[in-house]
Amino acid sequence: MAADELASRRYLTFSLRKEVFAVPVAPIREIIEYPGVTEIPLAPDFLRGVINLRGSVVPLIDIAARFGRGVSEITWRTCVIIFESSQEDALHQLLGIMVDTVYEVVDVPAAQIEPRPEFGTAMRTEFVDGMINRNGKFIIVLDVDKVLNAQELKHLIETSEQQHGLEQAVTLDA
Repeated sequence: MAADELASRRYLTFSLRKEVFAVPVAPIREIIEYPGVTEIPLAPDFLRGVINLRGSVVPLIDIAARFGRGVSEITWRTCVIIFESSQEDALHQLLGIMVDTVYEVVDVPAAQIEPRPEFGTAMRTEFVDGMINRNGKFIIVLDVDKVLNAQELKHLIETSEQQHGLEQAVTLDA
């Protein structure tokens, strides 16, 4: 076996609508309790607002809404995972994602990570980096760079703002 196949990878597991997901540990800066959020008028559902993280403004993404599963309910177990973006044009940009519950960090041998399915998931397949078979159940490994792609998120926000502007114009003309 090659050394890469023997190496293990570390993932943080969490739940979202009773499904278990995993993200690589490397880009995670910290995990915090759900904080006070400043809402942004006319923002799309997936952008819950911004939070103040020790003086830094951090956009807060509702990952369930990002996946088209509706806005998340906030409970006492809701957490925010803070990521440091590694994308070229958004170097050192902090982003937070809301999750229902954080579980644990797991070490997974690279050989046990299955390739992403090309169909059969309830989300865009490019968001899926692979699958982990753990205790007879699959955990979806998210491709954080695709899910939190700064350019795509910016485009979605701008589109939402344009749609709200059009809706307001139509209402005012009526």
